[in-house]
Amino acid sequence: MKSIRRKAATAGALAVLALGGTLAATTPASAATAGAYNGACGTGYEVFMATPIKSSQTTVAATTYVAYSSADKQWCAVTVRNKPGVRVFMEVTLDTWPSGNHPARDAGSYTTYAGPVYKDLPEPGQCMTWSGSIDIYYNSDQGLCP
Repeated sequence: MKSIRRKAATAGALAVLALGGTLAATTPASAATAGAYNGACGTGYEVFMATPIKSSQTTVAATTYVAYSSADKQWCAVTVRNKPGVRVFMEVTLDTWPSGNHPARDAGSYTTYAGPVYKDLPEPGQCMTWSGSIDIYYNSDQGLCP
């Protein structure tokens, strides 16, 4: 079980990351999806991607947010439930691809969110891969390649 979880202000405006290279073609999080991000990654982390976890074709049960800190040179991921409620299984993972073998992972019975988890900036030729779960629902994505 997680220790005390703090609330933080929502993420500010999304920024283009200057990583000394270009990022792979992926769709950055829109301001609308970034509004639910709870700031769990900490100060200086800006949301870059949002992957919805749907419980039906039209209902999003949770969203996995991927954020980056240029100061820390780290990626962070957190899976945030759309409507907090009774404890339910939730999970978030973050790793490098194609040769990741040490995922950062948080899983447990939570009322609001799983994570945050952190990974360093991947090496050239590597990308980030992330996933999130709530109850029996799951989604994943990859990209963000330096």
